[in-house]
Amino acid sequence: MITRQESRHVITGHESKLDGKPAYSSAVVAGGTIYLAGATSGRDAAGNVVGRGDIEAQTIAVFESLKSTLAATHATFADLTKITVLATKLEYRAKIGEVRSRYIPQPPPASTFMVVSSLADPEFLVEIEGIAVVSAKA
Repeated sequence: MITRQESRHVITGHESKLDGKPAYSSAVVAGGTIYLAGATSGRDAAGNVVGRGDIEAQTIAVFESLKSTLAATHATFADLTKITVLATKLEYRAKIGEVRSRYIPQPPPASTFMVVSSLADPEFLVEIEGIAVVSAKA
């Protein structure tokens, strides 16, 4: 859902709630800049982490989530200018990069890769956030 708040659009549609309200926005569009919240693999209908224990499956789910959020803002991966990858192990870097290359065209955006001790759920192995720039029509 897109809502207008003064000079920005807020994209929601996730399940995380605090006090019955969305806990965060999946994306915020301000002018022609799109700020994408960190995406994880999420959960399936049974409440299980998608791709549990499988970095490739989780990374694919993350990029599919980002793709959906970008589409809601009338953007694509080609519009990304910066991404930040948070992973729970350094050895995941190669597999994440392999999956990333299937989604993000050349030239790639600026990128930061960080290893963290844990994400919001200890079963999440990777989280990716980004910034995209499009014309102000989004």
